[in-house]
Amino acid sequence: MLKATIDAEIFRESIDALAALVTECRLHTAEDQIRTRSVDTANVAMVSLELQSTAFNSFSATTGEQGLDIAKMKNIIGMMGKGDALTLNLLDEERKLELSFGGYRYSITLLDVNTIRKDPNPPGIDLPGKAVVPGDTLNNAIKAAAVISDKIALGIDPDAMTFYMEAEGDTDHIKLALGEDELVALSPVRARSLFSIDYLKDMGRVMARADEVEVYLGIDHPVRFAFEIANGNGRVEYLLAPRIEAD
Repeated sequence: MLKATIDAEIFRESIDALAALVTECRLHTAEDQIRTRSVDTANVAMVSLELQSTAFNSFSATTGEQGLDIAKMKNIIGMMGKGDALTLNLLDEERKLELSFGGYRYSITLLDVNTIRKDPNPPGIDLPGKAVVPGDTLNNAIKAAAVISDKIALGIDPDAMTFYMEAEGDTDHIKLALGEDELVALSPVRARSLFSIDYLKDMGRVMARADEVEVYLGIDHPVRFAFEIANGNGRVEYLLAPRIEAD
């Protein structure tokens, strides 16, 4: 069971974070939060989202699990206006989710959780390098790299005390190196991995809204991005597998 009211922009922010990677998910409700963790169909990227009850104007829920069509929700939030209050009413017995805002009332059939992949376990990988970067800076660097390549290297140079993003095309090259004065924080541990631009572009559009994004790196390891949403009452984490460079 879930009965809650939330600002439409906070809900939009949450759905956009999920829609960057997945089209459906298992939504877990509890007395104090809603949460989900899903992987994309290619098993390359994972998204985790937690939204605390304090993110809502009103919140009442019991422990449960429901299948949510993220692609359908993405279309619905396009109808919401700024300043709208969204009311969510989860009808377990009817397997329906009612969404009411601005005079509209949608009744969405929930997905059968048995048809949705089970929540993945986060891999136990040590990622010792950490940089805390403004979200818009991260997104702009990804967009700049996309102009010349389909992949980008993210790394930390402890000698220069920089976090860098670098892309190499057939004839072109781009590099952005951020020093300590341009970062919120930096752990000077040598790290570098190569990643797909296509995935990062979708994540970047979401991360651009965050004041701070924690970037965790290793050497030829996945990257983990973590940032707050819902005015600090929610958290999103992305995990992206690296591309292996040919010798």
